[in-house]
Amino acid sequence: MKKILVIQNKRIGDVLISSVIANNIKKVFPQSQVTYFVYEYTAGVLENNPNIDRIIAVREKELKSYTKLFQTISRIKKEEYDIIFDPYSKLQSRLICLFSGAEYRIGLKRAHKDLKLPFYTHPISHLELRTKNCGKAIEDRINMIASVFELKEPEYAPKIFLTAEEKQYGRTDSLQKPVIMLGILGSTPQKSMPHEYMVQIINYITQNYRCTVLFNYAPNQKAEAEMVFEMCENKDQINIDLYEDSIRGFIKLMNKCELLVSNEGGSVHIAKALNKPTFTIYSPYVNKEHWCSFEDGDQHDSIHLLEEKPNLFSSFTLEERRNIEEDPNSLYNQLTPEMILSKLKPFLAHHLG
Repeated sequence: MKKILVIQNKRIGDVLISSVIANNIKKVFPQSQVTYFVYEYTAGVLENNPNIDRIIAVREKELKSYTKLFQTISRIKKEEYDIIFDPYSKLQSRLICLFSGAEYRIGLKRAHKDLKLPFYTHPISHLELRTKNCGKAIEDRINMIASVFELKEPEYAPKIFLTAEEKQYGRTDSLQKPVIMLGILGSTPQKSMPHEYMVQIINYITQNYRCTVLFNYAPNQKAEAEMVFEMCENKDQINIDLYEDSIRGFIKLMNKCELLVSNEGGSVHIAKALNKPTFTIYSPYVNKEHWCSFEDGDQHDSIHLLEEKPNLFSSFTLEERRNIEEDPNSLYNQLTPEMILSKLKPFLAHHLG
């Protein structure tokens, strides 16, 4: 029996997207034991996945301590994995790979300026271009498997698996339907559109649809979310009290919503994995080609400033991306509510009638 480890120490969306590795490697090695090594706050998106046998969840700060990191390396080595996948390839994960003793150490190449060591037996290049509508991030992860093993009929869509009890979630039963989830803040300030712009989006929805609006945000963003709420009209249609502060809680809640409108982030990938319609507002510094999974202009649609004003900036070179990330507001301010609503209005009309 093959022992397989997938290291994905990143945010919620990255971890959910990387679950396609488990879903596909089980096609290659049906009797294998697949373990995921992730940050504890992301583990919820992997729970109940029948293709994942075990989850090792660690606190993010642990791997920043060299003592904890070396303890982790020793622990992984003792577990004697046969195959390791490292899609994000941080220094910590590359060191785990290097000293793991695994026969297959498969990682995505990155332009590293630090140690030049044989971290991987199979370093895989990122694909130059996206060729499928799953988005380049998913395609790169499938390519990690297909470049080394024979993979027939790959499955590209990440999935979330709910228990029968989770599907019976009842906290939305008494609400005015439809229930619309709004991701009002991004996972970082650079991914969050200006508050006054988001308020205009919220006001349009509550003025034109008899519905209940829920807010999604990180637990540490509660004060900021309350600020947005106070700026809104039609507060009686916004239920700010119904909130889930855990990943599984949000999954259960999102499963009862009609659709999601959100800044780009993990909530979008969760909603897609639940087969809920999504409208994504991309931060100018995010490369849409990587993360626009399954966007078809119908079930899933989005807007990105580069598509609306292509002359503002030309590419996503590392230097240009850093410049945008350091000061995204000057560009974000140009992604106006009017511009967003020109695409959001037909999306809402299609799904809400």
